[in-house]
Amino acid sequence: MSGIALYHSLKMKTVSLLEEWGTGTTRIIELCKAQELPEPEFTEQAGSFKVVFLKDPYAPERLRAMGLNERQIKAVLYVKEHGRITNREYRALTAISDEGARLDLKQLVEKGILEARGGGRSTHYVLRSIGD
Repeated sequence: MSGIALYHSLKMKTVSLLEEWGTGTTRIIELCKAQELPEPEFTEQAGSFKVVFLKDPYAPERLRAMGLNERQIKAVLYVKEHGRITNREYRALTAISDEGARLDLKQLVEKGILEARGGGRSTHYVLRSIGD
């Protein structure tokens, strides 16, 4: 096989693989979402294709590294499972005072982990979207 024919053959195989991978990126994203993981990062550099899978941003070890206490970690995991938490639910979950719950939840909002919705007695907290 001549050099030109070999180059053409390798180029076609590479294009075929990239095309196959390209249609797989949607599946990769869907699988990550199904596991409640962030979407992976796809990059191309110097002819190489790279996929970086990110860890669960709400894994307890990551939350501890952010300086959260065990009560706050419990709250984040609760919200992850149930979709939201109120001050009352947080107090029941952690056996903390009303003022302590208010301060803990306020800190979770300030750290960008939770987002407060509603107002007054109807205030509840949800996970903040990744990247917000």
